[in-house]
Amino acid sequence: MTLTQLEIFSLVAELRGFTLAAHRLGISQSAVSHAMKSLEQELGVELLRRHQSAVELSDIGEQLLLRARAMLGLANTLRQEAADARGMKSGTLRIGSFGPTSSIKLLPNILRRYREAHPGIEVHIDEGPDRQVTQWLEERRIDIGFVVLPEERFDTFALLEDQMVALLPISHPLAARSALSLTDLCDTPFVLTEAGSAELVSRLFTAARLQPNIRYRCSQLLSTLDTVSRGDAITIVAEGSLPDGGSPRYVKRPLLPAVPREVGLAVLDQRQASPATLAFIELATRMNY
Repeated sequence: MTLTQLEIFSLVAELRGFTLAAHRLGISQSAVSHAMKSLEQELGVELLRRHQSAVELSDIGEQLLLRARAMLGLANTLRQEAADARGMKSGTLRIGSFGPTSSIKLLPNILRRYREAHPGIEVHIDEGPDRQVTQWLEERRIDIGFVVLPEERFDTFALLEDQMVALLPISHPLAARSALSLTDLCDTPFVLTEAGSAELVSRLFTAARLQPNIRYRCSQLLSTLDTVSRGDAITIVAEGSLPDGGSPRYVKRPLLPAVPREVGLAVLDQRQASPATLAFIELATRMNY
């Protein structure tokens, strides 16, 4: 069993296909097939079920994938520690990011400083909803992720605090109020943004034993803002995720009681984090936002 075989197995499982994995790795599809066949023969189990259009993991394949990613993560840490001894001139850092707050307002400035300090580190960025970033961390697909705090499952580092606000069409009757409660927001069509702080918004209503009138679900904040601007629905978003300058077609109002939101970085285990990851954390936590 080799690390190369485990890397190919992990990528095939992630992309659900031999061709896509081969393209990503820059090798032939036959080389991917050979590596998987050899790994299955050595382990004596079927890891992958081949179908005409896709590949899926067997039950034992799902179980061993977590082990494989853990081994690949430790191997990457070893490489990073060796690189650190040479001045950290090379290596890879995999980052998970969600929503405009991290992808637009936090990450670009951090990355600019990080690249200046460590130009040899190759940075990979995956973007998805907040719950997907935490899943990527648990599955070891990424080294570090932006998350909404608190997150007890991980080692975390706070970066930024803002407030959750209600967003309403400019002509909505509730727009005349200076602040709004969750109860105020339950009788009007509601749009839920799947990206960003969707989990936090859902928890707020659940904790208050309230049910918003969800009529729309949008995968991106821009679609949510457009839905609100058209007058079709209202929503709750993080103030820090809104575009600078706002819009003449919607208004934001604070919630009563106020609902703070804290964004930070998370790693699965700080003790096993690579030097490149630790350097990113150190830089990010020293910056002013």
